[in-house]
Amino acid sequence: MKNDTCGKGGFTLVEIMIVVAIMGLLAAVAIPNYVKTRERAYLATCVENLQKIDGAIHVWALDNRKYDQQPVTYSDIRSYLRGSLVCPAGGTSFEDSYTVTTVEAAPTCQRKPATHKMAE
Repeated sequence: MKNDTCGKGGFTLVEIMIVVAIMGLLAAVAIPNYVKTRERAYLATCVENLQKIDGAIHVWALDNRKYDQQPVTYSDIRSYLRGSLVCPAGGTSFEDSYTVTTVEAAPTCQRKPATHKMAE
């Protein structure tokens, strides 16, 4: 008896389609979770930046004997901040990411003010 093996190994179209379908299913589950995780990371980073800015404002006010209603600008507190702070949700500089007004007012995020805010 002759055993005929062609040597033509490979995957069938059905096998390839099953693998592609499984990969598509995994991507459909993973991508929304990735987006949610990225947004939570942006929120956490922005809130941390707001807390750093608020701390810098208060230290500046103590050092310079400023009171609650006195205005403050980024140039006033720049030396109290380590590095450049920008909102990770699309900011390119401090000026287009955060707003500071007075010593007593909490700094605010310009990019996503509804969700990126310090806890009260």
